[in-house]
Amino acid sequence: MEERQPELCRVEDALSILVGKWKPIILLHLLHEDTHRFNELKRKLPGITQKMLTKQLRELEDEDIVERTVYPQVPPKVEYAISEYGRSLEPILEAMHEWGQNHTLRKNQKNKDES
Repeated sequence: MEERQPELCRVEDALSILVGKWKPIILLHLLHEDTHRFNELKRKLPGITQKMLTKQLRELEDEDIVERTVYPQVPPKVEYAISEYGRSLEPILEAMHEWGQNHTLRKNQKNKDES
């Protein structure tokens, strides 16, 4: 097994791409529900502004994680889908979800034990 050198750690690089209130949720929707139009995604994310959704999707597109397809019609039709490269994030996001769920249960149990 390759020895990890903390000074060469790329976790920060990975997190900089995934961090944000909305990015993991956007990615999970695209991973599990396939292609979405902009307004479909917006409806699935109550509380997100149009500006923020646009920003998050553009950042994910810039990293080749999300693909944007524009159809030449009137009115314009734009769809977003997870890229093949973006699919490589699925086990990471699932592991993070599972860890978060277990952590929440642990904290709740600890709070319950203390009261």
